[in-house]
Order: sequence, then C-alpha cells, then structure tokens
Amino acid sequence: MAIPPPTASPPRTEFLAALSKVFPAERLMTGAAQIAPYESDGLTVFRSRPTAIVLPESQEEVIAAVRICHRFQVPFMARGSGTSLSGGSVPIADGLVIALNRMTRVLRYDARQRLAVVEPGVINVKVSQLASPDQLLFAPDPSSGPVCTIGGNVAFNSGGAHCLKYGMTSNHVLGMKVVLPDGEVCDLGSDSLESAGPDLVGMFIGCEGLFGIALEITLRLLPKPAVYYTLEAAYDSLEKAGDAVSLVVASGLLPGALEIMDRLAMDAADAAVGAGYPSDAKAILIVELEGTPEEVEAEKPRLTQIIDQSGAYRYRVAKDADERLAIWTGRKCAFSAVGRLSSDFIVQDGVVPRSKLGQALKEISRLSDTYHLRVANVFHAGDGNLHPLIMFDGRVQGELEKAEELAAEILNYCIQLGGSITGEHGVGLEKRGFMPAMFGEADIEFMHLLRRAVDPLELANRGKMLPDAEAPALTQHGAHPLEKAGIISRE
Repeated sequence: MAIPPPTASPPRTEFLAALSKVFPAERLMTGAAQIAPYESDGLTVFRSRPTAIVLPESQEEVIAAVRICHRFQVPFMARGSGTSLSGGSVPIADGLVIALNRMTRVLRYDARQRLAVVEPGVINVKVSQLASPDQLLFAPDPSSGPVCTIGGNVAFNSGGAHCLKYGMTSNHVLGMKVVLPDGEVCDLGSDSLESAGPDLVGMFIGCEGLFGIALEITLRLLPKPAVYYTLEAAYDSLEKAGDAVSLVVASGLLPGALEIMDRLAMDAADAAVGAGYPSDAKAILIVELEGTPEEVEAEKPRLTQIIDQSGAYRYRVAKDADERLAIWTGRKCAFSAVGRLSSDFIVQDGVVPRSKLGQALKEISRLSDTYHLRVANVFHAGDGNLHPLIMFDGRVQGELEKAEELAAEILNYCIQLGGSITGEHGVGLEKRGFMPAMFGEADIEFMHLLRRAVDPLELANRGKMLPDAEAPALTQHGAHPLEKAGIISRE
C-alpha cells in the first residue's frame, strides 16, 4: 500500500504568500540556517528539510496554517521540543512544520476539580510544578520531562518511570480541542472522568500526529504521595535484576516505580551527575514505594524480604529527599549521559512480558557480544519496557548498519516473546517495517482506513507509523524507501 507522494511541484510561492498573511516574517522561517534545527528529532539518523517553519502564538494561527496546507495540499507536521526517539517528528520533505513551542498558556487550573487545561507547548514538568502547592501532580514523567511538551506526550502516549502504577498519558487526559487535517475544529471528551460513546480521546492519543493537532488538552491531576520509600538493590548479574522484577510484581506489591540500570548505564550516569551508584554492581534495581505513611510502613518489610530472596548482595534506602533525588537524577539522565561513552547510539523501547525480562536481557547480552557493540540497558522494568542503548561510531563505515541490525534483532526477539516493538517512543519512521510482524494484514488495512477517514489526503505527518509495501526496516541498507518517495532524506 503506497503512501501518496508529496505534491509533485508544490505551489511554493503561492503557499508561502498565503502563510505570510497569517505569520509575520520573524515567525515564518524559510532560510537554511533557520530550518536546520528542525531537520531531525532525538533520533538523528533521519533528516529532512521542510519548505518552511511557522511559529504560531494562538490557536487561530494553528488552525489557519492547517487550512492553508489543506487548500494547497501541502503535508504538515506539528512539533514540540523534538525529543522523539523514533523519527516521529522528522519533517516531511517540502512540507510545513508547525512548531508549537510558543503555545504555552495554562488556560484553566482547578485544584478542587483536580484538572488543568493547557496548550500543547506547555512543558511536562511545568504542570506538576503548577499543581505542587496544592499537593497535586501530573503523573506521566518521561525522562525528557524537563523539556518535552504535553502535545508531544499526547502524540506518542508517553509514560515514564512511574507508568507501572499510574499508566500512560492516555490515562491522564480527559478531553481535547483539536484541529483535524482539513481544518475542522472539534472537541473530544470533556473535563469529566465519566464519558459516553466512542473513546475518541483514546483514539487521538498515540496517533503520532496522523489525526491532526491538539490545541487544548484537559489533564487529570492526582494527589501527591505523602511518603516515598526509595530502595536501590545491587546485583552481580543483569539477569538476576530482571528476575527480581517478577518476584516483586508476583508478591502483590504495586510500587510507584521499578527501574533497572546495568553497569554501562550506571557508569555514564555517575560520570554525568555523580549519582553514587555502587561501583561493583553489574546491575541495580530501583524500587519506589509511595502512598500514605501507614501504607508504606506496611509494605516495607515485604519488599525487604523479596529483595533478600532475589539474590541482591546489597541494598540501600534513600535516607532523605536529596538521596532520592540523586538516585532518580542518575536514572533520568541515563540516555543523554551515554553520550559520554559513545559518539553515537541507537535506543530502542521494545516490550516483553515481565516474566521473560531475565531471558530478554540474557539475549541482549549475547547479541552485544556477537555484534561486538556495547549495549547499555536502562528501562522501565515494571512493565517490561526495555531501553537498550546500542553504542557505535558513525564515523566508521558500516557501524551504523551493524547497530541497526542489532536493534532489529532485539525488536524481533521482543515480538517472539509475545511483546511489542514500542512501549512509549512510538513507531515513527524507524519501526514502520516491524508493524506487519505484530499485526495482520486486515489490522493494518483497518488502520489505514481509519486514518483516511480522518485525513483522506494524508497530509498530517505523512509517512509515519503506518507501513506500506515498502515500509523501511532497520536492517535495510542503501537508499531508504521514504527517500525514494521524497518524504525524508537520510544522512
């Protein structure tokens, strides 16, 4: 199933003239130097140059930009901070990027109703900072939380370290005002926990921009836990740490977070922020209990017993807020910190059943040895969401391809174990070729039909997520199919 190609000769002059009637020159960027920062996202393997970037400051300007794109049949993509790790926010060649970073207003905050209505450019952590004086928080906490936007969280259904207990972004969005790819504006959901009819909010969240752009997002806020109990257990093997996760979950405990880091990830985090992880451990397991004082006190002995049974040779408990912060700062900076160990790396986010974590980690270790590439492992162990960071040197001919082959083997192994190709990073450009391995032909055809029902011209984030007959796989060498279609270019 071929993706409709971009307009063969986009009416660039007329298109830009129409945009210039809405956006002043300083917010309509067409110069090479202006466009360069937008050519890729957090996965820098893919690059593409759009026709222009617009910086709307109001909902009306976003709607106007979408309607102009529909009139001229120019593909467009909404973008926040560009922290996507799947190529999901790489622009479409000759298309328009609608950058939402100036859409940062909190339109409504109601502590009593426990909700906030925000524009898509609001930064994730800013919501919890706003709600903190009222002892509330916004639960999704991706590692990129200090920079990623709520609009991006909605597009990719972001999770984070505490998703085991609290779920993903889709569990914390009550309603949205959106502009569809033809410029129609509609309201989905409401500000109530109760809803009737089809779950259109759930359909929109995680669509990776294929259904349009969220203009307002109504967020559900939760009470902040009164007490945290953060335990860091050290293991002499990564497999033991993985198996410990199954023991914790099987016990009936529901920690706020269950995270694993291996030796390479710890070394990188220690070098970056001085996290103070044990220097002799092959892996650590971070377990955080949270809740009322009575609840946490009742769970502490059970957790200690499980950790002792799991084969941990040492553990420590954060004695105060500063130690807890150090543990979590190291964990959340792990992705960027790996840059201290390698000039280039690829990160995956395949998912396996929790009961098979140890098995999956053992296989990743074997693949690392086979390909002679270092792999740092840091992941949301509570829901089986692996984050192997495959390190390579892009200056060495063939190393990128070798790293991609290793990444592909890991994703295929996740599928074999009954898991998924993505837990929170999305499919984007990178993993489209794996969709047929997870879904049947009829399922994928239905996805296309649903997308075309909303966007018949496939203007919104064209070329992402859904596979076609030439869907790119990580293992493919030579010219990328999306290059041939004129949708992206690749270094």
